[in-house]
Amino acid sequence: MRASMQPGRLTRSRQTRLLAVALLLSVVSVAGCTGSSSTTAARPAVATTPGVVDGCQGCYTPQAFRVAYGIQPLLDRGIDGRGETVTVLDVAPPPRATTTQPPAQGPNVGDIRQDLAAFDSMFRLPAAPIRVVTTLAGAGSPWQASAQEAQDIEMVHAVAPAATLRVVLLPVDFLASAATATADMIAGLRLAVSGTDVASIGWDLGEHFFTRAQVAQMHSILLGAEAHHVTVVATSGGNGGFSDTWFGGTPVAEVSLPGSDPLVLAVGCTTLMVNSYTGTYVSETVWNGQAGPSEFAGASGGGFSHLYARPAYQDGVPGISAMRGVPDVAGDADPQAGLSIVFAGGGQTSVNPDQGTGAPTALWAGLMALTDQYAHHDLGFVSPAIYRIARGASYHTAFHDITTGSNKQTLPYPAGTAGYQARPGWDPATGWGSPDAQVLVPLLAA
Repeated sequence: MRASMQPGRLTRSRQTRLLAVALLLSVVSVAGCTGSSSTTAARPAVATTPGVVDGCQGCYTPQAFRVAYGIQPLLDRGIDGRGETVTVLDVAPPPRATTTQPPAQGPNVGDIRQDLAAFDSMFRLPAAPIRVVTTLAGAGSPWQASAQEAQDIEMVHAVAPAATLRVVLLPVDFLASAATATADMIAGLRLAVSGTDVASIGWDLGEHFFTRAQVAQMHSILLGAEAHHVTVVATSGGNGGFSDTWFGGTPVAEVSLPGSDPLVLAVGCTTLMVNSYTGTYVSETVWNGQAGPSEFAGASGGGFSHLYARPAYQDGVPGISAMRGVPDVAGDADPQAGLSIVFAGGGQTSVNPDQGTGAPTALWAGLMALTDQYAHHDLGFVSPAIYRIARGASYHTAFHDITTGSNKQTLPYPAGTAGYQARPGWDPATGWGSPDAQVLVPLLAA
């Protein structure tokens, strides 16, 4: 563990970071994507093919996502997450200023119940129970939700449609200061791993940012989750090889917590291509949206911890170092090609691709719910089993090995370039790759 801690950067993706300036109110429309929208009285057009939604470039249907990642055969067998609870950690949007305002504050804030109902209606999914925990955020408007919350919940629901959905809300002033961010992250993690089977953490903060005491506190919470057989899935970040600045300071090459803790399944980011008509998997590469040499545009987080030594389950992995390597696995995060997310804020129902680091994290959280149901018990800490499978004969049937692209990002002096090239097997850009769930889930459950 480093003796000195430097400012880090809390991230979800490049798009999310830019919108966080406005108190984390995320606009559903993404540059370059055309969303289909209408008044809430009307229903947006359903896709005419199994793969994509008409009028929404890069919007994959849940059916396409399930086919591409091998989830549909499990659903056909009744493995749909029933009996399992998946918790996502998100940030509460700002409260309404007056009671005379309309039900939603423009296009950026909606009601999570309406969002989910619109999603279910469009794609003919069953309704799911949902609970919101407002212990940290306050109980003012528990159902009021940002598009980020909607996309995390809808991703879990698409993968595990019968699972109970649970949201833990962080305070709206989450990013008010460095002290607020770290304290709320730890408090939110504690709540997220309590009363659940799987926890999905799509937020991250560079390792340098945490004090020794905070690192120990977070690890203690994760030890408790392990003892209670809770699977904790967290993003590996969205800055490539960097943890860029949020509260000031220079970007540094490092990985982020909680994903770099060895008790967490860390999830990287890819760009997924599917057949538009069938949803069949076509190809996948490392997600890296950098637009130029002087700015972050989002890339799969990865690298090696400065705090944690290499855990035993990573011993002997080609390309690993003496320190904990992340990510472990990966999934689609590209805002130009992602799961269709329905948002019913501001009197309109809009459809756009899911985006950023929360998307693959929620994907894997949903998969863990399916695995728990398949096994008839909670698996909890799954990383050793993930690595045993990936290093065995079933690797290329249980995973899509991502071998093209890199998560390298370049910043002006003095930051430079940081990141890694994808290669066969494990790498610090996408880990072992993305899942073929019809093979992976039974192997994990066994």
